[in-house]
Amino acid sequence: MPIVAQSTDTTDWVSRYADEVIAESERRAAGAKQDGTEGTDGTEGAAAPVVVVASGLSPSGPIHLGNLREVMTPHLVADEIRRRGYQVRHLISWDDYDRYRKVPAGVPGIDESWAEHIGKPLTSVPAPAGSAYPNWAEHFKAAMTASLDELGVEYDGISQTEQYTSGAYREQILHAMKHRGDIDAILDQYRTKKDPAKAGKGKQQQKPVDEAELEAAEGSGAASEDDGSGGTGGYYPYKPYCGQCEKDLTTVVSYDDETTELVYTCTACGFGETVLLSEFNRGKLVWKVDWPMRWAYEGVVFEPSGVDHSSPGSSFVVGGQIVRQIFDGVQPIGPMYAFVGISGMAKMSSSKGGVPTPADALKIMEAPLLRWLYARRKPNQSFKIAFDQEIQRLYDEWDKLEAKVADGSALPADAAAHSRAVRTAAGELPRTPRPLPYRTLASVADITAGAEDQTLRILRDLDPSDPITSLDETRPRLDRAENWITTQVPAEARTIVRSEPDTELLASLDDAGRESLRLLLEGLDSHWSLDGLTHLVYGVPKVQAGFSADATAKELPAEIKVAQRSFFALLYRLLVTRETGPRLPTLLLAVGADRVRKLLAA
Repeated sequence: MPIVAQSTDTTDWVSRYADEVIAESERRAAGAKQDGTEGTDGTEGAAAPVVVVASGLSPSGPIHLGNLREVMTPHLVADEIRRRGYQVRHLISWDDYDRYRKVPAGVPGIDESWAEHIGKPLTSVPAPAGSAYPNWAEHFKAAMTASLDELGVEYDGISQTEQYTSGAYREQILHAMKHRGDIDAILDQYRTKKDPAKAGKGKQQQKPVDEAELEAAEGSGAASEDDGSGGTGGYYPYKPYCGQCEKDLTTVVSYDDETTELVYTCTACGFGETVLLSEFNRGKLVWKVDWPMRWAYEGVVFEPSGVDHSSPGSSFVVGGQIVRQIFDGVQPIGPMYAFVGISGMAKMSSSKGGVPTPADALKIMEAPLLRWLYARRKPNQSFKIAFDQEIQRLYDEWDKLEAKVADGSALPADAAAHSRAVRTAAGELPRTPRPLPYRTLASVADITAGAEDQTLRILRDLDPSDPITSLDETRPRLDRAENWITTQVPAEARTIVRSEPDTELLASLDDAGRESLRLLLEGLDSHWSLDGLTHLVYGVPKVQAGFSADATAKELPAEIKVAQRSFFALLYRLLVTRETGPRLPTLLLAVGADRVRKLLAA
């Protein structure tokens, strides 16, 4: 076993959970060795067990950014353990054998006819029209797997359809059926309590996307919270899929423990049959039994779950009793994680009823930034992912952190979150070679509409002493900023530079107004860089008031700020026909000196 110092930074949640998971894994291995049983890596009395962490995702529709926390929390812990030299398996169970519950809103290529498939396994539902994938589950898995690859998440994917239909869980199913009375008794302790799966769902669905908290439960097998109760022939923790219509609207009529003969009928189509459960592979354990069964089967040491699964009677709480008492296993360390919110999703997306996915986020932000959002907050802290102007502030914060890490002034927890964002145990994630400010790139993309020659001209002028020579130096951040402008900024908020001077406004200016424009135009050539133009536009009102352009805020009266705001508003009206817009230095660079002179000459 590698010797690794325990974490001493109490603010670094990832290290603390890694310590806890390693200790629990070693405790289990020691217990297995003492009992003479096998370790989790398949060797008797294993001295160095493979540490198993797990996530569960149901490809029942677009897998959104709330669901991503189900993956990123164990991923970050697993990666820390892997960095310390341990063997780790991060299992992602694709709950593709879950029932198809509803037709999701906002999914292209489907219509109301998909409702006829409700009740079938997700792998038996047709993919949306035009999809390259063979079924519904594979269609939605594909987008998520591509995003996980981009995010550097290393995992072992497990299809629950394959597990159940291959008979991998046969022994566990027969065991659960034999002990159905014991399972029923455990579940019955909680049935009088309010069902946490139903609590608040109505209000949740009423929230607009730009304010919504994305419930991870909607993308995992936990969403159904089914415990198998309600049948007329006694309690059975197993649900067959119908041999005729493929739906799970079935009722187990009887079961014989000795012969494993099971009789069921389908309420959807009236079909019924008698099968031997020792040979039958077309069904699954109900969720509240299925989840703890898998904990024991896979030897899971760490698996987080959403807020709704930590309430009395919820899957995680009940599962702890079932895994111990029925499957002779151990409940994993399972921190509760809070919801993820979204700010400013464009109305073109929210009007369709869709929710943003990791792929949506990765179109407008680089993978390290998205990783950082999940790494810097403890699992029980909620946070928002910005699709609006807030993304610019977020990038500013990220760039400041990068600078602090580079000069060694970052706090330990901040440096740890940064490290987890930019690299994994396998290596560095792709980075932008020359990361210019996101807000600057967005402003340039807004003004140039993505024209590469114009974009290169402007970016080259940002710092004439060290000019950009190729747009590749600024990618992929440039591409993300361009995508943000084109997909998230409404057309009415886009910047359109005037083609002709506003002669009426220019003619109406008083002497002070004309003088301010003269001072700006005279200084253009000598200040033609981002820093130079910043100094110039802030300096003109100072000079007009009789102060030096270099005077600091402490040396100036409060009236100067008012004069600066008035001057800025005038420039915006003359350049883009409104009183706000991109930062003026960037706007001037983008418009170009000759065109600025044409539009501002009084």
